[in-house]
Amino acid sequence: MAGRRAPRSSPPLALAESGRAGALSATRRRRAERQRAREGRCWNVSSDAGGHRIVHVVSDEAQTGRSTVDEREGLMEAIEWIKEGRADGLLAPNLDRLARELTVQEAVLSYVWALGGRVYTADHGEHLEDDEADPMRTAMRQMRGVFHQLDRGLIRKRLREGRETKAALGGYAYGAPRYGQEAKDKTLVDHPEEKDVAILIRRWHEEEGLGYRTIARRLNEAGIPTKRGGDAQWHPTTVARMLSEKARSAGAARSARDRARRKEETRIARAEKLVKLHVR
Repeated sequence: MAGRRAPRSSPPLALAESGRAGALSATRRRRAERQRAREGRCWNVSSDAGGHRIVHVVSDEAQTGRSTVDEREGLMEAIEWIKEGRADGLLAPNLDRLARELTVQEAVLSYVWALGGRVYTADHGEHLEDDEADPMRTAMRQMRGVFHQLDRGLIRKRLREGRETKAALGGYAYGAPRYGQEAKDKTLVDHPEEKDVAILIRRWHEEEGLGYRTIARRLNEAGIPTKRGGDAQWHPTTVARMLSEKARSAGAARSARDRARRKEETRIARAEKLVKLHVR
């Protein structure tokens, strides 16, 4: 699709799209894809409203709005076109499709501008580079980013509260079902085979006085599959969680600490990426 470069007044653009529409139903996804295609085509030099030449189209499939620049292969490819001089600018349907987190939005814009590129969105036009003589320009752009981030945060909040309410009412909300249960139609039901094994394990412990380690060894020797299946082996801690409420609570607390640690590590790693991006 690339051809001779156009004058600076109508630069060839690389069209970048986020793949978050993948979360929509098939009908809505097709409608969104058609709409984004129309938004991109109307900017093409061949259309009545055009004046630009779309030289390359990329998309990031199944990426969240929090993904940093280097985690989005499509966006990085579009930026490489700008870096190599094959495109003069970047076009997206709107800033929301570039990022739904303000720090990521500003990092993308700063990166493209630092390369000498220009950024356009179909709903706004060109997003001009920051200018000390016009601080309102920066403020209004960042306000849009703030509200995109707020919208995403409110959606996550509603989803979390919905799961918590369902769990409080005794329903299945999230997480892997414990051994002996399975999720069907968003409801926890007994898993017949696993239920029988759970009863057998408790009998070994209470009637035969077997310890957790011995029970795990007996299960492995009998070839009884774990919840994960495959080649996964039974461990004493797994057996303990099935038999002891105290061990189960301790395991849940340990898992929560591990999740919090991984979340903090991810937050730090993302911050480091954004800092490195801004200082390039």
